[in-house]
Amino acid sequence: MDLEIAEISSPDHRQGHHDSQFQQQHHLHLVSQIESSIKQAENLSSGKPLPVTISDDLRKYLNQLSQLAPFPNSLKLLVWKLSYRLWNACVDLSNAASIRSRYPSSSSSSRKDSAEEHAKLRHIAADLLAVAGGVSGVPSLVIKSASFYHKTGLIWHELRNFDLASTCFEKATDLVSNFDLNTITDAGERKLLLDLSIARSRTAWEISDQNLAMTLLNRARTLLFGLAEHYKALASQYMMFGKTVLAKSESGGLSEALRLMNEALDLYEKGLHAARTREEMHELKDLRSKTLRFVSAIHLQMGEYESVIKCVKVLRDGDSGEHHHPSLPVLAMKGWLGLGRFMEAEKELRGMVVNKGIPEGVWVSAVEAYFEAAGTAGAETAKGVFLGLLGRCHISASAAVRVAHKVVGDGGSGGEGARVRAKVVAELVSDERVVALFSGEAAGKQRVAMHALLWNCAADHFRSKDYETSAEIFEKSMLYVPYDSENSILRAKGFRVLCLCHLGLSQLDQAQEYINEAEKLEPNITAAFLKLKIYLQKNDKNSSINQIQAMTTCLDFSLDFLSLAAHEAVACRALTVAVAALSSLLNFYAKGKIKITNDR
Repeated sequence: MDLEIAEISSPDHRQGHHDSQFQQQHHLHLVSQIESSIKQAENLSSGKPLPVTISDDLRKYLNQLSQLAPFPNSLKLLVWKLSYRLWNACVDLSNAASIRSRYPSSSSSSRKDSAEEHAKLRHIAADLLAVAGGVSGVPSLVIKSASFYHKTGLIWHELRNFDLASTCFEKATDLVSNFDLNTITDAGERKLLLDLSIARSRTAWEISDQNLAMTLLNRARTLLFGLAEHYKALASQYMMFGKTVLAKSESGGLSEALRLMNEALDLYEKGLHAARTREEMHELKDLRSKTLRFVSAIHLQMGEYESVIKCVKVLRDGDSGEHHHPSLPVLAMKGWLGLGRFMEAEKELRGMVVNKGIPEGVWVSAVEAYFEAAGTAGAETAKGVFLGLLGRCHISASAAVRVAHKVVGDGGSGGEGARVRAKVVAELVSDERVVALFSGEAAGKQRVAMHALLWNCAADHFRSKDYETSAEIFEKSMLYVPYDSENSILRAKGFRVLCLCHLGLSQLDQAQEYINEAEKLEPNITAAFLKLKIYLQKNDKNSSINQIQAMTTCLDFSLDFLSLAAHEAVACRALTVAVAALSSLLNFYAKGKIKITNDR
């Protein structure tokens, strides 16, 4: 009877067995093709780019295989092993690419293409592991699958392919969405859950979905597990978002940046309470202080100066040595300036002189900010701080030019304030330590800049007939003209303008000294005419008449100067000199050296 039943049922049984064998063979055929492609990836030379065909073939075979699910455990185990083989091959390829990047020989576009192929292979490895599903005897497979997707998503994010990054993060999230957080005790698994939420938030931020980004970060607060490392990671992401908002300088951005920084600050504080080791506490304190400095800077931009001072006080009262940070005296100084408390601001500025940790750019900026707020009243302080800094650290010529420019200002030469600033600048630029900064060829550009700055300042005062200030600044500008043949004409020009300044002050002996020096360097008609003016103002008629003759021997002489000489002599009531000038002019006509024409 048993035999009969067997005989009756055997055709259906044989058909089912045949279908099962066919499906199993198809499975094995696809798995064999997948393994073959993985071998290609494993055998790739480290110097060759990844061929596109490997990822294309693997993706095709994987799509076909996934349609045949579910699989027996033996096949799942095989797919699981292939996934890990492909992942390990990707790790090897990534390490080789990292070494090659130190000696770049290929174009940036080819490196990007290779990086994208590498990301595709990682993505396929993650999909393979997900297709394998639960494998008997393999623990934590879901976590491992989520980890693959998380790491692949990070690579896509770095390549700025945010759509694929988001796809990976969402798949990883789906895999772990049903976990009971109370049952998770493994540190690595806990960290993965937090990192995954933060990564999704970053990708959402990049595609300008800030609402989703904030929602994901807020959800991440449930994944802290009371661990200091988790508080630090989440706080750091809030701070990064805050810095990004701050950098954009958009309307309303300061308030949003401040909110994000305060969130970070709160998390760092809680992380400190959760910290168990000295290293954790030290790191969290440093990050808290860094965030607090950002908060202080934001308050400064918002004009909330009291809050700036409060932040600085908290930082200085801390026990992490942050009172030495170079930004604190600058923040404090600007806060006091905003409150109109110049004595406290000056104290902060002078305190920078003894703080060797403050970079040049920071204290130069501080001097500029102080002087801009304090105005002329702060000129002496600015000079004192600068000279004090010269005694304790290396200062560049560029910094000296910046400080001098700030003290001189752009407000012209009128008023007592301009004269005070000019006097301070004269003292500053004539200090031998400052002059020494501009020696040598390396400082040539800065030397020219300083000379031009002083020359323009002196010219402004000359035009406003403040000849005393003008003479002082022109004289200091000569300190920035080298004593060589290439600059002899520039030095002669300087001596001539100094002559004019002293003529304006009726200091005739000094004027004559300067014009004599100018004539030694560049004898020309301008110098000769200025000497005539000096003789006329000294009422030395004989020397004046002799000088008229000397003028006619200059290589660049023109008859216009004889006419000018006659007018100058009449103005000085030296009629005999005027007659001599006109007689000399007539002699040129009489000798036929000038052709007289009638314009009709």
